[in-house]
Amino acid sequence: MKSESGLTPVEAMDRVAELYEASRDRLRKALAAFVENGETPSEAERAGGAFAYPEIRVHYHPDGPPPPISRSFGKLSEAGVYATTITQPDFFRSYLISQLEKIVADYPVRIEVTSSSLEIPYPYVLDSGAGVDAEALPPAEFARWFPAPRLSYIGDEVADGDPEMFRGEKPLALFDAPRVDFSLQRLQHYTGTPFHDFQRYILFTNYHRYVDHFVGWAREELKAGGRYTELVTPGGMRITPTSEEGGEQVSDGSWKRYQMPAYHLKADNANGITLVNIGVGPSNAKTITDHLAVLRPECWIMVGHCGGVRHSQRIGDYVLAHAYLRDDHVLDAILPPDIPVPPIAEIQVALQQAAETVTGEDRETLKARLRTGTVITTDDRNWELRFTASLRRFNQSRAIAIDMESATIAANGYRLRVPYGVLLCVSDKPLHGEIKLAGAANRFYERAIGEHIRIGINALETLAQDSEARLHSRKLRAFDEPPFR
Repeated sequence: MKSESGLTPVEAMDRVAELYEASRDRLRKALAAFVENGETPSEAERAGGAFAYPEIRVHYHPDGPPPPISRSFGKLSEAGVYATTITQPDFFRSYLISQLEKIVADYPVRIEVTSSSLEIPYPYVLDSGAGVDAEALPPAEFARWFPAPRLSYIGDEVADGDPEMFRGEKPLALFDAPRVDFSLQRLQHYTGTPFHDFQRYILFTNYHRYVDHFVGWAREELKAGGRYTELVTPGGMRITPTSEEGGEQVSDGSWKRYQMPAYHLKADNANGITLVNIGVGPSNAKTITDHLAVLRPECWIMVGHCGGVRHSQRIGDYVLAHAYLRDDHVLDAILPPDIPVPPIAEIQVALQQAAETVTGEDRETLKARLRTGTVITTDDRNWELRFTASLRRFNQSRAIAIDMESATIAANGYRLRVPYGVLLCVSDKPLHGEIKLAGAANRFYERAIGEHIRIGINALETLAQDSEARLHSRKLRAFDEPPFR
């Protein structure tokens, strides 16, 4: 599969890797020379692209209109040049090749790989293997002579549909190299694990007890053999099928050093499951999804607790979110609340079927304790203190549950083109006199948590067996859209 008078997708990625590694190595050597001998890079070196990110350019100049391709991505909407800068090509290699192969298969294009005008910021190459003492000099001294992160180069204008980004050369991807590198660094900071351990199927929770159940299940899966290869935990512990570490060592407290600790049950081709404990609140939910989106995961699902709004609900019942009343406010400026956030059918079905499988109940029996409907997401944990001011709004929404993360998870998935879903478990019914009390909460947790997280796991395992094209709905794509998923 070869583009017209250009590179094949595989050849293109080989060239991207070659350029990236050369730029990274030159930057590391220059940093070492600066620290050890005071040598500084020349203006000519930098102007010549010595530290530049590589760039993929797809040239599309057809004789007629673009073909009407029905899939949700890998499409070119009009003639022109599509371009994006690339970082970490080894990590993104299979993803990028798959995206280019779809384009080459259906369009007469020419793929070109060049050095870009954007430089790799020096902190992004100062990992443990760089051999450079990053604290030898103040950051301002490094930034005086070397490329540094610049916020003016980092943004979501493409993802948010800024029309200026689609004039002239068109974006090939939602995120360019500076934006991706920024998020890769933040992921390790927040979760305590390197970005290359993240899997393509992501599970969010907001309670550490869910983590304990996930870790226990993961260790049993590893012992049993099968498709999972290792469990990576915050702080760097790696548990394999032959490891002797116990659950107490996984829960020794290293996760407490990180704001949103992540646990990765790995499989070949990153086809495993990553669990992230995002804590409570829409701010955390937006923060982590902003950064996870650059990995282009297949989907993310939230399993958390909620307040039941209907009298007929019971503690331990499930809520499958089908719509959201967005009172979280953290995305209002970039995705106004009047923009609908539709459910993703494949994920809704997977969660419903997983609930039947894990509970052992048929659909009719399960209907008595699993409801589908609207979830209110609020940024006020003490919303109960102003309930009288919200009563009419709650009634008009026909909501069946309230929480602090679900709408944010879904809305940012919609905004950043990552399929999403939410399955909540009722932990209290504040409108009906059943408020959270310490003893009652403990009994609820022990009874419900294991089953709840197993439903989320089962749904992700089911989705991992389905094709990529089915999961990535056209609901998530705009009419003027970068070709890469």
